[in-house]
Amino acid sequence: MKQRNRILAPLALLLALFSVAGCSKKPAPVPSAEEAPTAPTSIQTPTAQITATPSVVSAGDQVVLSWRTTEATTVSIDGIGDVPTSGVKTVTPTESTSYHLVARGAGGSADATARVTLNAPPAIVVPTSTVSTEEEFKAHIQDAFFDYDTYDIRGDAQTVLSADASWLASHPDIRVVIGGYCDERGSNEYNLALGQNRADAAKNALVTAGVAATRIRVISYGKEKPFCSESTEECWQQNRRAGFTLDR
Repeated sequence: MKQRNRILAPLALLLALFSVAGCSKKPAPVPSAEEAPTAPTSIQTPTAQITATPSVVSAGDQVVLSWRTTEATTVSIDGIGDVPTSGVKTVTPTESTSYHLVARGAGGSADATARVTLNAPPAIVVPTSTVSTEEEFKAHIQDAFFDYDTYDIRGDAQTVLSADASWLASHPDIRVVIGGYCDERGSNEYNLALGQNRADAAKNALVTAGVAATRIRVISYGKEKPFCSESTEECWQQNRRAGFTLDR
């Protein structure tokens, strides 16, 4: 009997151990690939590019802007406003301009710039006047006329001489000759003296008005070089003068 018990005791212990092992937790099953959690997607920073063709133009020329962005939700160009994320647009700049593009997205922002230079308009060349100095002189300088047998400066002559002096003052390089003229009446000697007095009177009026005396030369022609040859008062009046010419 004791021997039987010694045999049964180890068997009972062995059965107890197997029972305990059968009650332990089973390992958790490995999830399938479809059930595995997805790794979070990284947020990309936007990129931006813009070009201007051509980059140097003249007034009135057109420029083609071309741009491309990535990862952007909104895109704008200074001076134009909101634009698609990529595209092409024709512009006509009126001055040198920098087209600044800004692209914004969830990952931040990016920008790019295209510069267009507008050439300055060509200089306007003003043609040089073809009017000669002598023609200009004749157009602005008038003769002064006198009454019969006198060298007094009368009112209309004073106005003429004042205008002559003003023009000569603005043209300091011009020198003049004042000739004294008379009508046909009287002797040659008398008229030469009268013509000299008339030329001197005109010179004094110019000097008084500010023209340097060194720019003026006087000569008397008396009645030797008449402007009119008829024996009438109208003709004689034309010959009674202080006449102006360029001194070359």
